[in-house]
Amino acid sequence: MFVQVMEGRVTDVEGLRAQIERWRTDLAPGAKGFLGTTAGVTGDGNVIALVRFESEEAARANSDRPEQGEWWAATSGLYEGDVTFTDCPDVDTFGAGGSDDAGFVQVIKGRADRAALASVAAETDEILQRTRPDVLGGIVAWPGDGTFIQAVYFTSEAEARSNEKREPATDEERQAWERMNSLMQMDAFIDISDPWLFSA
Repeated sequence: MFVQVMEGRVTDVEGLRAQIERWRTDLAPGAKGFLGTTAGVTGDGNVIALVRFESEEAARANSDRPEQGEWWAATSGLYEGDVTFTDCPDVDTFGAGGSDDAGFVQVIKGRADRAALASVAAETDEILQRTRPDVLGGIVAWPGDGTFIQAVYFTSEAEARSNEKREPATDEERQAWERMNSLMQMDAFIDISDPWLFSA
């Protein structure tokens, strides 16, 4: 999987939402290898979008389509200032991965060693599925510079907030989370309370 992350500040939220819907209906059917989009506007007017493709080649081929260029020319004017693009050629998933059923998505940015995390990922994934029914799944996208961008998909924000206060029920759970947290430096949390979600 390949993920491209786009971030910027929007001046016209409804206009952007209409453009994303236009992409879904008019351009997505011809985007070979497109898997899904997670997007939304934060409370302070910033937009983040994670677009998933089967491969980097598929994403590049989509970017080269004339209709994609025309769409972006119309869409970019809805942003205030520059839009940043982060390409992530390595992607891990947990649970159901990116889920269109989510009522709330939290994006976490940080630093970690991917190989080190892999040693504990299966254990924590099993604990999540057993103890956190509000977590539908997630993706962890790696740009290749030691940073990560993780999107966690929740049933609802209320359930996420309630369950994040839950203490581990066993020493096994507590130790697993301590191992995971010791391997990750979390720098930013971006809450998408009204996620725009669609898949191929």
